[in-house]
Amino acid sequence: MGGTAGSRQGGFALLLVLWTMVLLSLIGTRIASTGRTEAQLAANIRDAAVTEAAADGAVQDAAFRLLAAPPRPWPAAGTDGGLTLPGVAVAIRVESEEGRVNPNLASPELLGALVRAAGSDTQAAAAVAAAIVEWRFPGGAAGTAMRAYRAAGLAYGPPGAPFRNLDELGAVRGMTPGLLAALMPHLTLFATGDPDAADADPVVLAAMRAVTGRAPRSERGGRPPIIVRITAMASGPNGTRFIRRAVLALNRETTAPMRVLSWDAPGA
Repeated sequence: MGGTAGSRQGGFALLLVLWTMVLLSLIGTRIASTGRTEAQLAANIRDAAVTEAAADGAVQDAAFRLLAAPPRPWPAAGTDGGLTLPGVAVAIRVESEEGRVNPNLASPELLGALVRAAGSDTQAAAAVAAAIVEWRFPGGAAGTAMRAYRAAGLAYGPPGAPFRNLDELGAVRGMTPGLLAALMPHLTLFATGDPDAADADPVVLAAMRAVTGRAPRSERGGRPPIIVRITAMASGPNGTRFIRRAVLALNRETTAPMRVLSWDAPGA
């Protein structure tokens, strides 16, 4: 009987040891897997940070080159270039903001002509242009504007304030997603006046021509634009990608030659 009991105890002890070894093996596997996952996450964060830093550096490098360059005619379609850094390739595009239409400043005539040039019919274009101006300055007709928005099934009305971002145009009465998408490439909130013909694209030029009845002429002469949009598209290690888009005010004649107006990461 004593031998049988001892045998049972020995078998139980062996089973306990085996289960302990299995448990320790599982714990070790889990720790190793967690370590590999965390190492990979750390590597991904590092690669993303390297790519983002390269894009940011490329924007600043492009700005310094613009500031250092002597005055020269500015290509209307913008300029493309590139920058190669260790492990990262960056494509750079520089465009003038001064050839775009600012919906906070543009006249109803220019806005209507731009909407028509973007593909809208004359009646709809006039209505959308009037609604954009109404959004900025409802004035004494604020009550009428609010009723018009209510009649359109909208629970808000024009605030009587400048647009804070271009996406806000989507809330204007009569604006459609398709029309807004067609207008977006031709708009800016950073231009300080009417578009300059030297930097305007064909759609903006067509709108300017429709308003004045003649071919638009540049008022800037040969100087580079003061307000530029720089887009840097970086491709980094292990397939990482990052886009930095900045709008900068550049003026080499001042003590602060570069001022950041916008600094964002589209799609981030």
